[in-house]
This record gives sequence, structure tokens and C-alpha cells, in this order.
Amino acid sequence: MDIHEYQAKEILSRFGVGVPQGALAYSPEQAAYRAREMGGDRWVVKAQVHAGGRGKAGGVKVCDSDVEIQEVTEGMFGQKLVTHQTGPEGKGIYRVYVEAAVPIAREIYLGFVLDRASQRVMIVASGEGGMEIEEISEKRPESIVRATVEPAVGLQEFQCRELAFKLGIKPAMVQQMVRTLRGCYRAFRELDATMVEVNPLVITSDDRILALDAKMTFDNNALFRHPQISELRDKSQEDPRESRAADRGLSYVGLDGNIGCIVNGAGLAMATMDTIKLAGGEPANFLDIGGGATPERVSKAFRLVMSDKNVQAILVNIFAGINRCDWVAEGVVRALRENPVDVPVVVRLAGTNVEEGQKILAQSGLPLIRATTLMEAAERVVAAWRSDTTRNTNLRAV
Repeated sequence: MDIHEYQAKEILSRFGVGVPQGALAYSPEQAAYRAREMGGDRWVVKAQVHAGGRGKAGGVKVCDSDVEIQEVTEGMFGQKLVTHQTGPEGKGIYRVYVEAAVPIAREIYLGFVLDRASQRVMIVASGEGGMEIEEISEKRPESIVRATVEPAVGLQEFQCRELAFKLGIKPAMVQQMVRTLRGCYRAFRELDATMVEVNPLVITSDDRILALDAKMTFDNNALFRHPQISELRDKSQEDPRESRAADRGLSYVGLDGNIGCIVNGAGLAMATMDTIKLAGGEPANFLDIGGGATPERVSKAFRLVMSDKNVQAILVNIFAGINRCDWVAEGVVRALRENPVDVPVVVRLAGTNVEEGQKILAQSGLPLIRATTLMEAAERVVAAWRSDTTRNTNLRAV
């Protein structure tokens, strides 16, 4: 789960990380009022969306008066911010963060991530802050320094000092850097984060170390331990299909293809998408209905897949171990009777109670296409999609 910049800063500040003074606003008038409240003569207005590259896309503006803030935010609210991370559809701007401008002397990149190879938290830092880590890695790889944290003892002060020296922090400011690093690590560890990124971490001309921007991502499977983090979720920044799926206990990722997939098990779902590609089609989604594929769950999955207007065919691929093929078949039949679809549906069942499942499908009277192997199912759904597309094109021509 991602959160907004202002939320990440609030969290990090509670763990001792320095952040500039700032306030949230939900309207242009409120944004101008926030600036007057803070005082000063220069502010930065930041669109709060779950995406990087906001500055290049016009989502970060420096303003010299509260009147200018109101004018700038009037052009932001309700608009879609399109960056290289949002895709062409963009993300809506419904709140902005007004922050007091600070005198920047230097920018640093700082990130905490899970390194699966070492099974440790890894700290990645660079003296070339202000640009994305991929860009730093390409242009200045020698500037990147790394350190791994031993989970039994946590992040030690000597490691923080070593990182500070490698980054060229002035001796008088090393202790500030130690406090910043340890604060970020504690937030990462105690809140079950999967990423903490501060970019840039700035050194000001008056020798303060501040997180000028911050991102945090959390492990969805650990959110039950942190209800205060769950409450920070902003559904307006999520793919509505993925949001609906999560609320129904389904694992869903929307893609750009037109063949909907309903599969049990993440590995089988990946294999199904690969096989569809091999057969010449394009999957419209990754959907894992999980181990307990009850009729109700399958019916929900069908409604979710069909909510995507790009779907022109559906492939149901179930290998039943914990599941039962007859349950899945009942779910398919129920879903299609309650909400008939006008696209081809291919069903492949294997495993527990497969004969009963096939019998339910055969006796349903529904125009289902059955298959026995994954390759056969993929080929049939691609062929059915092409045939249906050709037929619809011919009808429109007539």
C-alpha cells in the first residue's frame, strides 16, 4: 500500500527525521490560508498523488505569494497529473501540500528497501540526490553507497557514521545524519514497510538535514497489525478494479490486453498469462481467486473481470487441489446466469472433482467452451476472441 508524501513525512517526523514546515489543503482558498498561517515569503505547492516525476509534469510549483498559490492550485485541483509513472490516464489531484521553501545547499538520495538476495534491509544512498535512483545508477553509479542491516541487532550507529562519511557529510552534521538514518530504519521496521525513500534529503545552507520529499510503501499482509496505517489508504489513487478486488479479498492487477483471466494460484495465473501470449493473445488482467474458490468467490471474480470494458473474452483456468472443480463450475454457471456476458468464455478444469465440474458445465445449457489442457484453453480463447471480433466487425459493416 502506498501513501502520500505528506503522510510519509508525518510518520518520519515522529521517528525523529527532520522535515520542512508544511500543511495540507483541499481547496485553493485553504492552500492560500495555509501559507499565511506558516508565514514566510516563499512556498512550494505539491500535488499529492501516488506517483513520482511530479515536478516535470507540473505538479510541484514554487510560489512567492498567497495570491500566486491560489492561482496555481486552481489550475491543479480536479485535474489529472500525467507522469511517466501514472501512464497516459494520469491520477487525479484532490489535495495539495503547501510547504515552506528552504535554502538548499546540497541534495542526497536515501532509500531503504528489502533486498531479497541477502534477506536483509538494504540502505541505498547517493550524493547525487534530486533525480531517480535509476537515473543515478545509469549516470553516476560510482556515487551509490550501500549497507545491509543485520536484523538481530538492527541499524548500528557506526554503520550510520560510515554512510555519513561516504556521503561527504560535514563532521559537525554527522550526528544529525545518524538520527535521520536511524529514524528512517525504525519507521521501516516497526511499521512493516517495504520501502522508505527520501529524495531529496537536503542539507540546508543553515546546516539542517531535512526530508524534502518522502515515499513509503507498506506490506499489505501486515496492515492488520497497523490499523493507523490502513486508514491512510487513498482509493482515489488506485486502479478502481484493483481497489474493488482488494475489498473482496481477490488479488487483481489490471493489464492492457483484452482476454480476462480467472485463475486460482499466483503461479498458475502467471503461467496462464504467458500461455495466452504464446497463443497470440493479450491478457487483460492478473486475477488470483485464491485457495477457497467458492461459487460466491467465482461469481465475484466474473463481475470484476467484466467491469473492464476492454475484456473481449474470458479464460477460467482452475487446478483444484484445495479447491473443488464442482464448486468452481457452480460459480461459473451462477455468474453467467445472474449476469450474462456477450463475450466467449473458455473453462479449463483439472484436479479434485473434475468429472462433477465438467458435468455441471455440460448440463448448464450455457455456450461455454471447454478445454482439458492449459495450452488448449489458451488457443481456444484466442481463437474465440478473434472469431467474435471478426463477427462483430462484419455486423458493424453491414
